[in-house]
Amino acid sequence: MAGHSKWANIQHRKGRQDAKRGKVFTKLIKEITVAARMGGGDPNFNPRLRLAVDNAKGENMPGENIERAIKRGTGELEGVNYEEARYEGYGIGGAAVMVDCLTDNKTRTVADVRHAFSKHGGNMGTDGCVAFQFSHCGQLMFAPGVDEDALMEAALEAGAEDVVTNDDGSIEVITAPNDYSTVKEALEKAGFTAEFGEVTMKPQNETELAGDDAAKMQKLLDALENLDDVQQVYTSAVFGD
Repeated sequence: MAGHSKWANIQHRKGRQDAKRGKVFTKLIKEITVAARMGGGDPNFNPRLRLAVDNAKGENMPGENIERAIKRGTGELEGVNYEEARYEGYGIGGAAVMVDCLTDNKTRTVADVRHAFSKHGGNMGTDGCVAFQFSHCGQLMFAPGVDEDALMEAALEAGAEDVVTNDDGSIEVITAPNDYSTVKEALEKAGFTAEFGEVTMKPQNETELAGDDAAKMQKLLDALENLDDVQQVYTSAVFGD
């Protein structure tokens, strides 16, 4: 990974997420509601709901909030009916950007996303224009210095799809989306706790940006992430040292 550190990029992204804690509960409640509506209210038989509930507990969301969100999803309580929407486009230097939303008004949402792209030097594209550049997977990131052989053995035994050692010494464990929680728990039992983990859209190739281009790209990503209807923003952009 010449020019940039995978670990530094992950830490940077995690730090920015931590700074936006005010919106976390709202996004998690939306995700729990939609997951319950689509796959049922039992996390044991609904991997998407299980992950959403685990994430909510990780943010110390009260149990009654989680239960209410599940009941709204299953129809036991009245609530807003959110729809999923994905928008794709290009950022600075042609970096791919994919924006996942949960919305009760797609007309409003698409206008907001398009405005954010155009205002900050990006271009919103057509459906599918960049999706092929990403892989849907679970990703667990371990800090440099972890015992690579022991982690690899434990990860593969737990059902991980791949283990990647980066040039900076950090290690990524890649899983199928529905296996993420199972692999994460198995690794924790084996004594390996990830510094960062998520089910994500992982870019197959990265676009390295530095200087003014990196700053402009970060403004675009921030503008998209700050929109009320946006749940996740994925990009091929990485920031150089």
